[in-house]
Amino acid sequence: MILLTAGETYERMFGIDWQLIADSTLTIIAVFALFAIMSYFLFNPARKMLNDRKEKIRGELEDAKTNMDEARKLREEYEGKLKAVDKEAEGILSEARSKGLANQTQIIADAKEEAARILDRARVEAQLEKQKISDDVKKEIISVASVMAAKVVAVSIDTAAQDQLLDDTLKEMGENTWLS
Repeated sequence: MILLTAGETYERMFGIDWQLIADSTLTIIAVFALFAIMSYFLFNPARKMLNDRKEKIRGELEDAKTNMDEARKLREEYEGKLKAVDKEAEGILSEARSKGLANQTQIIADAKEEAARILDRARVEAQLEKQKISDDVKKEIISVASVMAAKVVAVSIDTAAQDQLLDDTLKEMGENTWLS
């Protein structure tokens, strides 16, 4: 301490004395202590919280990336399965078409065979009907010939004349009548 007398003014420009140095040192120590305490109680938890949050975000980003990769793989797998299903469906449809065409050709062939059998049966029936008509005509001719023979006998023509008459009648009717 500097004592001043009554009219003397003593001004220090920097006023450094031991008291100031001690106060400054204590203030600096208090600030560092306060900084250390705040660092321990405030900054470290804040840093820890920020690091934890950073790790959490990093983990979520990695999870999101793995989920995206898995989703991409699943999408590709499902697209592959869809393509396989489309190919299988196309195969089934083409197989069904070929079976349908085979059935169609088989049905047409069966129908043609049935038509041929029906035509053959109709020809046979027509032939039989023709034969029956021919037989009926022959019976009619025979009955006409019998009637003629009865008339001839009634007129008393001899046998040679009867044979000649029968031959003439048959010639008139023609041999085609007997064969058709």
